[in-house]
Amino acid sequence: MSNKALFEYEDHWPTELGAVSVADGTVTFRGHDLLNALEDLSWMDLLMYGITGRRFSPAQLELIQGLWKISVSYPDPRIWNNRVAALGGSVRSTPGLSLGAAIAVTDATIYGQRPMIGVFDFLQRARAARDSGEPLADFVARELRTHRGVPGYGRPLRSEDERIAPTLRFARGLGLCNGTYIDLAMEVADTLKRYRMGMNIAAINAALIADQGVTVAEYKRMAVLAFSAGLIHCEFDAASHPEGTLFPLRCDRIKYDGLPHRAW
Repeated sequence: MSNKALFEYEDHWPTELGAVSVADGTVTFRGHDLLNALEDLSWMDLLMYGITGRRFSPAQLELIQGLWKISVSYPDPRIWNNRVAALGGSVRSTPGLSLGAAIAVTDATIYGQRPMIGVFDFLQRARAARDSGEPLADFVARELRTHRGVPGYGRPLRSEDERIAPTLRFARGLGLCNGTYIDLAMEVADTLKRYRMGMNIAAINAALIADQGVTVAEYKRMAVLAFSAGLIHCEFDAASHPEGTLFPLRCDRIKYDGLPHRAW
């Protein structure tokens, strides 16, 4: 970073997002008076408008909320990020620290954010390749050779993802299950059957959101809070139990083959 850029930003923050006027208390958000001209914005509407700079229809906002509810809001502290939140509650950390740590570990490699973003990017590249004339099967095979897998396809726990059917049913009910990317995701699933790789919910969610015109950079930001309901629920539930009782394990249940006990 050059000093020139720093000098340009000294005491100055150019942005189209908004600002608060200390002089008169006006809050500007995307060029509008947030306190007086945007009363109709729901919280999800505010989130998406801030990220993308455009307004979404009620059906689209309902879709986003529904995807979060169905796919990533499980109330089970055994799930890796829920466990972190629950551990914080169990040891009486603050809710903010517990949830902050849980959201951080949501950015995982096998589960969570990275596969969600990975399949979003994959579908965009698959569409571009097919539009340029490359057969989809060839593109998928090349991805498998290069990366030894396809994000959003294959699941280590169950071969069939129980969230897909209710998600598709929900999206159809909103009239938002007929876009280019959801069709492409299904074609990829058919292609991967020969490799015994079933689709998981990350592919469905990414396709449905991509069909709403969201970019991969925007998807990264909106997906950060997708798990938050389950995290909060598990933290609060653990905090209501006796302190330190989350998944205890007796020492004599642990098989240890290391060095014997030593006096220090």
